[in-house]
Amino acid sequence: MSKKQLAIILSQLKSNPTPNPSLEQYEIPGDLAAEIINQALLSGDIRDKVVLDLGCGSGRLAIGCALMSAKKAIGIDIDKKVIQVAEENIETAEELSTQKIKRKIQFVHSDIEEFKGHADTVIQNPPFGIQKEHADRIFLEKALECGSIIYSLHRSYSKSRMFLTRYVEKYGGKVDSIKKFSFRVPCMFKFHKKPAVSFDVDLYVIRKQSTRK
Repeated sequence: MSKKQLAIILSQLKSNPTPNPSLEQYEIPGDLAAEIINQALLSGDIRDKVVLDLGCGSGRLAIGCALMSAKKAIGIDIDKKVIQVAEENIETAEELSTQKIKRKIQFVHSDIEEFKGHADTVIQNPPFGIQKEHADRIFLEKALECGSIIYSLHRSYSKSRMFLTRYVEKYGGKVDSIKKFSFRVPCMFKFHKKPAVSFDVDLYVIRKQSTRK
């Protein structure tokens, strides 16, 4: 499957019908999800790997990894309703792709702080920390606890890059690269005044080096 085909399929999956602003449940656009997954695939971090998506929402990243030959894709989310949406999206993805991927995907209703497990690769779109300051740090800590290599999206600020790089090192990781992308958010909440907005995000590729200092 090409990156373009993957983007088309992921874009057709159902979004969270009742997003919670306090959880910052912003759906990753299908084309951006496909771009990240393709980058991880070309780097050898998807095919035949166990992949974990922390804060999986409606499951685009986990489902995309399964479609691109992950051995197993696990999605974790605290929102029970959105887990149900993610389960429904597996069937949609199977119909659109003609692939049988259900056996390779597991969605788990859990607070990520309580989750225990290990994966080869973590791919995540954590909260940006707009509604709850530093909310993304919890996801980084758990990703470094569970995975060997992490692909993580964060708001793009020069000061944040310096801070997050040091923060990752504190928890035993090393930032291999940072790449900027555009993240489009449609009107989702009452406080949104425009039909859609776009802002810059950074994809951090992080490699686990050691245990926490």
